[in-house]
Amino acid sequence: MSQERIANFCPLCGTALERRQRTGAIRPVCPKCDHTVYFDPKVAVVVVIFQDEKILMIRRAQDPKKGFWALPAGFVDAREDPQAAAQREALEETGLNVQIDRLMDVFYTPDDGGMADIVIAYAASIIGGTLHADDDADAAEWFGKTGIPEVAFLPSQRIIGRWIAGEI
Repeated sequence: MSQERIANFCPLCGTALERRQRTGAIRPVCPKCDHTVYFDPKVAVVVVIFQDEKILMIRRAQDPKKGFWALPAGFVDAREDPQAAAQREALEETGLNVQIDRLMDVFYTPDDGGMADIVIAYAASIIGGTLHADDDADAAEWFGKTGIPEVAFLPSQRIIGRWIAGEI
């Protein structure tokens, strides 16, 4: 389910906004100063780490999808390079330092339940650290192609499905 974005007041002058046709869509517009509010997409990264024919997954400790498994992932901060965000998220959730090897895919997921509109998937290699769950993960484990637990979020599901099918 997509998360509806809301703007009630003009960020420039504080006047209550009205919904008007503007640049091809109904948008929040200030009737006083004519400022239009545009909602930027939320961007996340997902990190795909393979080792010894296994894939690293984390179990989510918080909602959305608490208790489900997923690939390490998280939001890109403002003015943060997406590759740096992927490295940060891998370290925060797994305790592992990684290097980004390649771009794997870009997903458009506004209705996925994870609150990201765009998810950038990177393949990465471990260059240091010790595996342990942290941040919003309560477990971090390696899985083979059989015995995959219930997986949250479309990007993780698609990447794991491709891996199991031998496509990556």
